[in-house]
Formats: sequence, structure tokens, C-alpha cells
Amino acid sequence: MPKMKTNKTAAKRIKITGTGKMMRRHTRRGHLMINKDPNRKRFLRTEEALTGGEAAKMRRMLPNSF
Repeated sequence: MPKMKTNKTAAKRIKITGTGKMMRRHTRRGHLMINKDPNRKRFLRTEEALTGGEAAKMRRMLPNSF
């Protein structure tokens, strides 16, 4: 049976914490930041945990991370 391969695009975007949670960055940070409110920019800097179905999809894409 062949090895299970990691999805490299997912691996570059998701960080696994020590407790096994998957963290991702917020969207809408690419450009046009000058028009965004400072509160919103501060919120977009934080990372968010993946939950539910999204987390399950990522676990299948990153089989060697757990």
C-alpha cells in the first residue's frame, strides 16, 4: 500500500498546537488594509481554531500531523 501524502497547500495554512487544535488565519487580510477600522485589523491578526466539519476535512488532508 502506498504512503499517505500530506496536502501541502493545507500544511502551509494550518498550524497544529501542542494540544492538537488546528489554528488558521483570518481571511480578508491581503490588501486594502488602509480602509479597515483599527479594531477590525486587530481582530484579523489573531488566529482562529478550526471546528466541526472543517477540522475533519483538514485532518484527512494532514494525515501525518497527529
